[in-house]
Amino acid sequence: MTTELLPVVLCGGSGTRLFPLSRESHPKQFLRLTGPQTMLQQTAMRLRDWEEGISLARTSTLVCHEEHRFLAASQWAEAEGGAVSIILEPVGRNTAPALTLAALHACRDGADPVMLVMPADHVIQDIPAFQAAVRAGFQGALQGAVVTFGVLPQYPETGFGYIQYRQEHAEDNVFAVKAFTEKPGLALAQQYVQQQNFLWNSGIFMLRTSTWLKALQLCNSEILISCQSAMRAARHDLDFIRPDKVAFTACPSDSIDYAVMEKLLAHPEWGIACSVVPLNAGWSDVGSWDALWKVTEQDNHGNAVIGDAVLHQGCSDTLFMSSNRLVAGVGLRDLVVVETADAVLVADKRCTQEVKTLVNRLSEAGHRITNQHRKVHRPWGWYDLIDGGERFQVKRIVVNPGASLSLQMHQHRAEHWVVVKGEAEVTHGERNFSLKENESTYIPPGHKHRLRNGGDQPLEIIEVQSGSYLGEDDIVRFDDAYGRAKPPVSPHG
Repeated sequence: MTTELLPVVLCGGSGTRLFPLSRESHPKQFLRLTGPQTMLQQTAMRLRDWEEGISLARTSTLVCHEEHRFLAASQWAEAEGGAVSIILEPVGRNTAPALTLAALHACRDGADPVMLVMPADHVIQDIPAFQAAVRAGFQGALQGAVVTFGVLPQYPETGFGYIQYRQEHAEDNVFAVKAFTEKPGLALAQQYVQQQNFLWNSGIFMLRTSTWLKALQLCNSEILISCQSAMRAARHDLDFIRPDKVAFTACPSDSIDYAVMEKLLAHPEWGIACSVVPLNAGWSDVGSWDALWKVTEQDNHGNAVIGDAVLHQGCSDTLFMSSNRLVAGVGLRDLVVVETADAVLVADKRCTQEVKTLVNRLSEAGHRITNQHRKVHRPWGWYDLIDGGERFQVKRIVVNPGASLSLQMHQHRAEHWVVVKGEAEVTHGERNFSLKENESTYIPPGHKHRLRNGGDQPLEIIEVQSGSYLGEDDIVRFDDAYGRAKPPVSPHG
């Protein structure tokens, strides 16, 4: 029987170094950074048209936070990534528990596939070279080794971990791992690049499910026990797999490297080999604005432009990104300029790793901007908070064809709806009626209502809210096609 290769996509993480474009509710794996597809969609498309030599499993596995479940599912479907099992983490616990959930799901019927474990937010430009590297390491993984993939360092990067390998132990471009080293200082990173037997740690792994579970039992049994409890009590909700929240919350938070890889190297008597395959496939983790600048097409002066930007008077080696408005630069050098609807970042390109610290400060101060964009995605479509002030908000709402908001009620706000494009099917109390373009209706506080798009084109409305409290938690759901529960009662009642 042929052992299949099971793609496991880890879709967690907040991508805080790419603030203000990446936010907690819409992190970088769901963003279009290097082309028309999002990072997750690029990962899904990477699994199509696989060359001969390896048999891919018919159903991939994706692990993401439950808050992102509809976004992940819709983007995967749009990319035609094929059948997928989506496991929802109730809380973030880093990559080792996420992989453990996927492994336990994969072996539930006694199967023991080789898992190809990939972060959802990386760039790989040369897909044939990536597939060749996977084929090179497949037999080792099949025989029980943990195979990782390392990228030849192009410069002394301090934001990556490094893999040191034994040059004398090589077979078909597969090397024995000597050590894993976490993010070094600049001087040490320069030494690693000069020694020529160090690779950047890509965070991509390949190993059997049985190998991972055995290694975890030896290295960090507490993670295994918590994840086993969580998966035994898992629920199936629509197309999602929900591990038990209480059990998973008790799980330690740790990365694959810390929880397992470094400990395996310290204990060769356990008999689990660690190998690395050099990966020369145009890889980038796009982990900072500086990294995005490196993988974006540049002009003759080293400027990378995404969106609407005008450069003048000697701009050089600068990243310009515009999401909504024109960005104009005059005489700028070695900078990052990022514009979104509600925030602008200007940073020295050498300091882009510090953006994470900036976001932490904003979060500690309780600033909502770290969590949500002005444009907020929902399973039925999205809304954009156009304007707001004391006792009022104005939203642009777009409902996808065939989609419907929940049957709901608000205690503290009234809503006025004006149809801009399409035809709305409205439920208001016991009444059901249609609204065409330029028609409107009014929903007082305390009235049940629902908005539905029964057409084949997006429905667009302008909603004006007014009232004493306008928070998103002022909602009581009576019926919902997406299985969303009623949010906690707000302090406002």
